Amino acid sequence: MKRQLVRCRCARNASWNRVFYSTKKATKNALPNTPATMTSIVSQRQDLFMTDPLSPGSMFFLPNGAKIFNKLIEFMKLQQKFKFGFNEVITPLIYKKTLWEKSGHWENYSDDMFKVETTDEEKEEYGLKPMNCPGHCLIFGKKDRSYNELPLRLSDFSPLHRNEASGALSGLTRLRKFHQDDGHIFCAPSQVKSEIFNSLKLIDIVYNKIFPFAKGDANTDNNYFINFSTRPDHFIGDVEVWNHAEQVLEEILEESGKPWKLNPGDGAFYGPKLDIMLTDHLGKTHQVATIQLDFQLPERFDLKFKDQDNSYKRPIMIHRATFGSIERFMALLIDSNEGRWPFWLNPYQAVIIPVNTKNEQQLTMCNSLQKKLRNEEKADDMEPVALNDWHFNADLDIRNEPVGYRIKSAILKNYSYLIIVGDEEVELQKYNIRERDNRKSFAKLTMDEILEKFIDLEKNYK
Repeated sequence: MKRQLVRCRCARNASWNRVFYSTKKATKNALPNTPATMTSIVSQRQDLFMTDPLSPGSMFFLPNGAKIFNKLIEFMKLQQKFKFGFNEVITPLIYKKTLWEKSGHWENYSDDMFKVETTDEEKEEYGLKPMNCPGHCLIFGKKDRSYNELPLRLSDFSPLHRNEASGALSGLTRLRKFHQDDGHIFCAPSQVKSEIFNSLKLIDIVYNKIFPFAKGDANTDNNYFINFSTRPDHFIGDVEVWNHAEQVLEEILEESGKPWKLNPGDGAFYGPKLDIMLTDHLGKTHQVATIQLDFQLPERFDLKFKDQDNSYKRPIMIHRATFGSIERFMALLIDSNEGRWPFWLNPYQAVIIPVNTKNEQQLTMCNSLQKKLRNEEKADDMEPVALNDWHFNADLDIRNEPVGYRIKSAILKNYSYLIIVGDEEVELQKYNIRERDNRKSFAKLTMDEILEKFIDLEKNYK
């Protein structure tokens, strides 16, 4: 059927043209599937997020969205700590104005900050943090540091707030309150190159190995490209120091062999940066990860470490985030997979469906499998849930609906696995299990075989 539309000129305002579509399908086809609209569509189908005008620019994570968010955080914490040597810290949300003046944010970034004034007589001014770097500088400077402690790598997942203009807010991709897998590395000059290469290695693990994004450049093995952003018009520090920092980053880029583009004048006010760019399905680019080289904040906070010769030297600070905004990363994942999450990340990992909801034997088999997969404890005893156990998102659909309807419903929600139990399965004591992406092929597996399969998928980020 052809898409049809009707144009109508409003009598009260001749300059206003309304467009009406004759069917819901035509309306849907007419809407641009931007990451924001795709996020909205998938979120409604899978109950992931919601917003409310009482908190513009902030996202409510519903239980299923929180499952994805927490899995991403858990994944990144494991990589940072056990592969790249980061130690996680938790820092305050709010700081006095004097801190932001010291860091240079009050002069160069205050328009993008939320400011708070106390109600006491002193009426001190505070700022909600838009980034974590000044707080991490306070941690480094709290005690004497030795060269043996370098590189010192700190990670932080605290929420950040930036006063984005209301017109710039866009779904998950542009928010006022968001989270980053933020981190800062304090290192000696001789360690800068290896630390940035390690940061690029983690970026490769995320964007080229674990998450299936479309390629930013068909001629390379990368799913992303790099913007090399240099000194902006408003900056702190000496030009000579900036030139040296830019030279270091350019040498690293050339040595890496990765595709990159020069982005003049778009660096942070304290240093040049490498921005990792993804391309959505409409061809629009979005910044995700970032690596920034900073000689300025260690100077402003008078950070120093005792070197091997007992002299005090200034560390160099590397700002880095791999997901960048975790909310934006999730939006781009949805744009890429349209809600078809990999098993380990899926809030809808498996649904167990009895053919006959009145059949006690089928229901018993279904309940037994759900209990084993979810690995839940009863609240009526005093035993705590064990650490490091497996807990899968396994649902049971026993609605009083035809089995075909329940299967279709599961497909629309993008369950990774459909597990069907009928008379044949009861007789064999095996479950009929079908993959989401290959529903014509199915296997008959025991309960233990299904659990083993799911554990293997989760362990290997499949």
